[in-house]
Amino acid sequence: AGDGDCGHTHARAARAIQEWVRTRPPPAAPAQLLSTLADLLLEKMGGSSGVLYGLFLTAAARPLLNRNDLSMWADAMDAGIEAMQRYGGAAPGDRTMLDSLCAAAQALHALRSPDADLLPVLAAAVQSAEAAAEATRHMEAGAGRASYISSGQLLQPDPGAVAAAAVLRAVLEGLRS
Repeated sequence: AGDGDCGHTHARAARAIQEWVRTRPPPAAPAQLLSTLADLLLEKMGGSSGVLYGLFLTAAARPLLNRNDLSMWADAMDAGIEAMQRYGGAAPGDRTMLDSLCAAAQALHALRSPDADLLPVLAAAVQSAEAAAEATRHMEAGAGRASYISSGQLLQPDPGAVAAAAVLRAVLEGLRS
């Protein structure tokens, strides 16, 4: 739904990240890694998704500065979502990537527990994001490109929500390997 470029922009982003990783080692510091990814996506991804991911990653990098605890990742997710909402104008329930990201963020709040274990919490966050993406199938579009299309024509889950869940799944799989 929308202007049909979601898959193309995410594929372009994936190719840019693959090329970047092939040509130079990613920064070891989490804040620097997210800031560098933000710049890369702003330059190479295109579309509104590129801008939104750039905003998200730039804001998410800030809570990671000078910290080394699992709860920083929950704070980073919250900061990224807040920036995306502030500048993008969407909210949870608007049938956008925010539906997946907010569901994942809720699960990631478990990282604030002293006995948190990253991979199980991240796996739960991915499952929440995927369920939220599927739930967009039945939502009225309140923001994004799909909001310009009749709700009777919106028969599939929101592509941005599905893509955001897939990005989180890729992070989980990357950490597991």
